[in-house]
Amino acid sequence: MLWSLIKILLFVAAIAGATFGAGYLMETGSSVVITVANTEFVIGPLMMVLLAVALLVGVWLLLKVMGLLIATFKFLNGDETAISRYFDRNREKRGYEALSEGMLALASGEGRVAMAKAAKAEKYLNKPELTNLLSAQAAEMTGDKRKAEEVYKRLLQDDKTRFVGVRGIMKQKLAEGDTETALLLAEKAFAIKPKHEETQDTLLRLQASKEDWGGARKTLGAKLKTGTLPRDVHRRRDAVLALSEARNALAAGDTAKANEAAIEANRLSPDLVPAAVMAASVYTEMGKLRPAARVIKKAWEANPHPDLAAAFAAIAPDETPEARLKRFRALTKLKPDHPETRMLLAELNIAAKDFPAARKALGDLVETDPTARSLTIMAAIERGEGSDDTVVRGWLTKALTASRGPQWVCDNCHSVHSEWAPVCHNCESFDSLSWVVPSEGEVAMPASTEMLPLIVGALEDKVEDPVEEPVVEAEVLSESEPAPEEPEVVADGEVVALGGDEKPVN
Repeated sequence: MLWSLIKILLFVAAIAGATFGAGYLMETGSSVVITVANTEFVIGPLMMVLLAVALLVGVWLLLKVMGLLIATFKFLNGDETAISRYFDRNREKRGYEALSEGMLALASGEGRVAMAKAAKAEKYLNKPELTNLLSAQAAEMTGDKRKAEEVYKRLLQDDKTRFVGVRGIMKQKLAEGDTETALLLAEKAFAIKPKHEETQDTLLRLQASKEDWGGARKTLGAKLKTGTLPRDVHRRRDAVLALSEARNALAAGDTAKANEAAIEANRLSPDLVPAAVMAASVYTEMGKLRPAARVIKKAWEANPHPDLAAAFAAIAPDETPEARLKRFRALTKLKPDHPETRMLLAELNIAAKDFPAARKALGDLVETDPTARSLTIMAAIERGEGSDDTVVRGWLTKALTASRGPQWVCDNCHSVHSEWAPVCHNCESFDSLSWVVPSEGEVAMPASTEMLPLIVGALEDKVEDPVEEPVVEAEVLSESEPAPEEPEVVADGEVVALGGDEKPVN
């Protein structure tokens, strides 16, 4: 408001000043006489000022016209001028409008429209680093893989867009299932931009699927350095890779390298069950029984697992059931209420033929968390206490349809694995297996139920048959000896199998 008032006052002052000046010039009475061809022109002071102003305006207009003519001549000659810049700005504006419309069409799923807009934008802008990317994505959307690959190859020619081209072709090869070429392209993309998280993950997954554990460990180290992976996750996955290296070395006969890698894997991740089992096996073979037990106890405290119990039993394979039960107290006291600990104690007591203690150890597990294994253990307890065959068969029948309990399940695709592996065989995701109970619908089958994964205590019941048959002898199940396909319980005069059929003893 104040500024507007000031501008009005200044305008009035300027008009007043001009009026005063004109009046002053008219009052002076002086004049200018101009003679042209014997003709005199008498010009007053005011007219002289006006003619001077008109002359200045005319000279200015003349200069502008001459500048326009010169600019037109240069424009026609191909030189950069204001006219060319005007047309360039116009073309650039139309090009960016086409580019934005193409991006909107791409986001809306209109691939063909996006391709047309990309071609129009390229015509006006002449910036392939922008329009080629839009064209490639639009071609992929429309299913024109050949066109997309051609555009990605054009992107390889420019240093600014080479990474985008390599990544685009890599993703195409992954979609086609050509993992060999995809791995080479992933390595190239990683070399161009080592801090790109998606490229790191893709390269790590491909290296793991190809069992290139050494290369995978280098990629994992790069992820740690660039800050794309937490340190604790890095240690866990590095342990998985070290364990995989140990397995490959063992299969190749390089025992020394396998032992070193197994111990390193356990050091990096003490709670990784397969690493603890292998490290304990290495220590046991070296005669270092205390380190072997310490490794297993530390892993058991984090995650009780049957394989850990089997490895703990392998430390002293020739001990009596009573001695084993006593030695296992160091393990079972760590997680006394865990279902795995309770089933382990029940199995150990069954092997020692202390069936009341086995029943006490199992507790109400068959009611609160029934699994094929716990129900089969209960059947063995009932048989050991002399229960009727109908009772034993009842428990075994329940075991047929009960859950298998915890298994190695992929966190990504939820597929169940019979044993741990560094890479899921279904979705090929790395380090995704967890020891958990599968989703509902997983039903235990007789062939996969293990009655006693550690110790099978034979119940030497006398068979009422004229033909003497040997009873089932006690066996120690280790990782090297597979569990019986159909666990059996010896009944009076017959063998009751989990399959549900009765097989008479001849």
